[in-house]
Amino acid sequence: MSDATDLAAAIRLGSLSAAEAMQTSLERAARHGPLGAIAYLDAAMGLAAAHVCDRERQEAPGEFAARPFAGVPTLAKDLGGPFRGLPVTAGSRLFERKGGEADSDLASRFRDAGFCLFGLTTSPEFGLSLASEPAIGPVCRNPLDPDRTAGGSSGGAAAAVAAGMVAIAHATDAGGSIRVPAACCGLVGLKPTRGAMPGGPSFGNHLAGIASELAVCRSVRDTALIFDRLSGHARGPVADPSPVDTDKGCLRIGLLTDTGPAHPTEGDRLAAVEDAARALESGGHEIVPLAWAEFEWSVGASGRAFADIVSVNLAALIKAAALDESRAEPLTQAFAARGRALSATMLWNTLNDAVLVSHRLWALFDRVDCILLPMLASAPLAIGSFPSDHADTDLHLERMTAFAPLACLANISGFPALTLPFGQDQQAMPLPVQLMAPTGHEQQLLSLAARLEAEGRWQHRFPVAGLPS
Repeated sequence: MSDATDLAAAIRLGSLSAAEAMQTSLERAARHGPLGAIAYLDAAMGLAAAHVCDRERQEAPGEFAARPFAGVPTLAKDLGGPFRGLPVTAGSRLFERKGGEADSDLASRFRDAGFCLFGLTTSPEFGLSLASEPAIGPVCRNPLDPDRTAGGSSGGAAAAVAAGMVAIAHATDAGGSIRVPAACCGLVGLKPTRGAMPGGPSFGNHLAGIASELAVCRSVRDTALIFDRLSGHARGPVADPSPVDTDKGCLRIGLLTDTGPAHPTEGDRLAAVEDAARALESGGHEIVPLAWAEFEWSVGASGRAFADIVSVNLAALIKAAALDESRAEPLTQAFAARGRALSATMLWNTLNDAVLVSHRLWALFDRVDCILLPMLASAPLAIGSFPSDHADTDLHLERMTAFAPLACLANISGFPALTLPFGQDQQAMPLPVQLMAPTGHEQQLLSLAARLEAEGRWQHRFPVAGLPS
């Protein structure tokens, strides 16, 4: 395995210094520049942070050892955060790349965990796409096939991690934006439970609670470690309210392999989900078939809620910040107009339906402990499949739903969901599967994911910068 845990161990043991790790990351980033994964790079910032880590290792080895990712280079997303010194633009001309706000609480925890930041990864404008191709550039490409998308909106993060520029990277997810890029690039992506990650210092109700922040990772163990280190509020990490010993084979796993006639999932991707079910069943778990009819209303309501919430949020942001909307991409302008046209009654109905989505899933979780389901309906699409030079929001939403039919379900319900690769197709692209669990049951997801990862169905194409091939 080649992941952030390995890199941190190498730095801790002195096989290489944090500065050497940073230098190799910078070199790898330069080599893979045409992938467009990095929107903003500050080599001096990264090297300065790495030198601080190296001094701490010599002068305060106890404190250094207490940081699980001490000296590990990483990148923040050009959306979310903010991270001090990294000028976020949300992939838009509406913001200038200057300055850099104070750290959010989550950013502070990234630094406290020992990460050394050196840039921002590419995101579509305001995260409105499942591809990361903002008009301001760069166009982000998939390291596994540069003619295909790396996904969105955390596509730059996923491309950087899959290419080995960094072993782990900050990411956000409001409608699949951690999980879709992870699925495109053969990574592990966890969308945490609503409220599991710190939202301070302002604790604003950003996107009505549908957005989460964490990371895209190369392994389940990295995902588990970063979630444990970053989650929770000031009083400590989030605890699973009812831990389950999955080694005893006591879980009832609901299996959904139908995404409906309007947005069918391709056969090889359904086969991967079925293979994952058999692997878990061989470990002693019970597989409970689930029907599309049990999800159809909730999936539709989730898509409508995502569309209304992001539209209203964008309209409010543009007004509050007095932004010159005419400089935005045509699709962004159309979403803002959609938000302004939404009545209070319509928004209330949307938010009420979102609550009903959670309620219906809770009812399902009375019958099963976890749900295994598809992540993507097809292989990663070609570059240009999600254009933003038009004003047809319904067409754009339909394209995203066709690609990832079940992505929004976890965001609207607030439940945790995780994707990981479970094999590869005939073009050597990853075959991802998705797991979803009740609120607070991240450890259950991670345990099941570790069981699937142990099957060895996927191997990373590129080693992590600083580690041997």
